[in-house]
Amino acid sequence: MQTPDRTTLLRELKNYLLLLEDVGYSEIPCETKLFAETGSLEPTIPSPVKIMASGKKATQLAQVREELGDCTRCKLSQGRKNIVFGSGNPQADLVFVGEGPGADEDEQGLPFVGRAGKKLTEIIEKGMNLDREKDTYICNIVKCRPPGNRDPEKEEIVACNPFLIQQLKAIKPKVVVALGKPAASTLLGRSVPITKERGTWHDYEGFKLMLTLHPAYLLRAYTVENRKAVHEDMKKVLKELGK
Repeated sequence: MQTPDRTTLLRELKNYLLLLEDVGYSEIPCETKLFAETGSLEPTIPSPVKIMASGKKATQLAQVREELGDCTRCKLSQGRKNIVFGSGNPQADLVFVGEGPGADEDEQGLPFVGRAGKKLTEIIEKGMNLDREKDTYICNIVKCRPPGNRDPEKEEIVACNPFLIQQLKAIKPKVVVALGKPAASTLLGRSVPITKERGTWHDYEGFKLMLTLHPAYLLRAYTVENRKAVHEDMKKVLKELGK
């Protein structure tokens, strides 16, 4: 049997690490066996098949990512650095859906890692007393950064929407939270006046959907009223989750 060359091995390793990241791992899962068993204290990394078998939801989510591939279905692909698929726990009962990646997200390939992401983490961990990585999954209505952080255009949303639906159906959360007007409007299929409709429950593909303000909006309009509004919305979410 021919040994794979260095380039092939590096490519396979990169694909494997991307797979782990996309199905929710933030660390490489290792199994350390005792020296008496193996003659070595080196950790062993489970195969992709073993990782995939660890959960049906993670498997389905990985299949969605594989189908998305190196997407060129709309013009957003022309200017992106990275596809931002999503991150968090595939087993989570709570999914946050935002608008689209910003500069930091495009650079790192992860959703909500910039200033708005830090505010979302604060809402989740301080406001809701949940763990972002363990208790939530986070994604966007489009997977590539719109130029200049503009709102996604209709054809871009249409191109990405099937993958968003598949993501949510793979995870099967108890609650989906739409962050801001573009996300709420996309999920409900109509223009949503978010400041009027935030805090209200809706149905989306059989999931309970809560509308709230986007963390970036909070940063721009950091008023007591807006902070209280989001806090009240998240209290409703926690109640629905039985927390």
